[in-house]
Amino acid sequence: MLLPNDLIVSCQALEDEPLHSSFIMGKMALAAKQGGAKGIRANSKDDILAIKQEVDLPIIGIVKRDYSNSRVYITATTKEIDELIESGCEVIAMDATASARPEKPLSELVNYVREQAPNVELMADIATIQEAVKAEELGFDYIGTTLHGYTEDTKGEKLFENDFQFLKDVVKTVNAPVIAEGNIQTPDMLARAFELGVHAVVVGGAITRPKQITERFASQIK
Repeated sequence: MLLPNDLIVSCQALEDEPLHSSFIMGKMALAAKQGGAKGIRANSKDDILAIKQEVDLPIIGIVKRDYSNSRVYITATTKEIDELIESGCEVIAMDATASARPEKPLSELVNYVREQAPNVELMADIATIQEAVKAEELGFDYIGTTLHGYTEDTKGEKLFENDFQFLKDVVKTVNAPVIAEGNIQTPDMLARAFELGVHAVVVGGAITRPKQITERFASQIK
């Protein structure tokens, strides 16, 4: 198992965001490590390569890319997988929801990674219990709650609702290590997720997206 039983910080900035820069993401990852993070989640080959110049932490790699024929945009095809293998990331995460895919079915993508990079682990970004079960059947090493609230079936739902009831159900249902990810905004929320038995917690926007952090503060001014 390559990922620690600890905090993982997501260091990402999309093209329309002020911090979009592989150099900045490398420094963001270094700051996260200095603050106590034991793993990083990052988007794109270039960002991962820059981050690896700064830290020696295990990296969950993804590539976000839009396809006109599918809502799946997180590591959707073998093209993205090839880029991530080249990056040297320790774990590849991919959309493992039931959404229609742009090319190959999920099972073929899993087999592709196992054949091309047998030492790389796989994380399933799921949104429902059924998807978690299916991902475990396909052999994913980790089950992440990343997409809960972002698919048609779960739109608007929050991971922390009803004292993390969805997270509780995932932990109870699958045997694979569960990674809590999605709108975890405070240290107390992180602590609660660990109390419920998750293997790791990914925190992103609450740490690494100053625009969003500022908006939360500014919204409280009447």
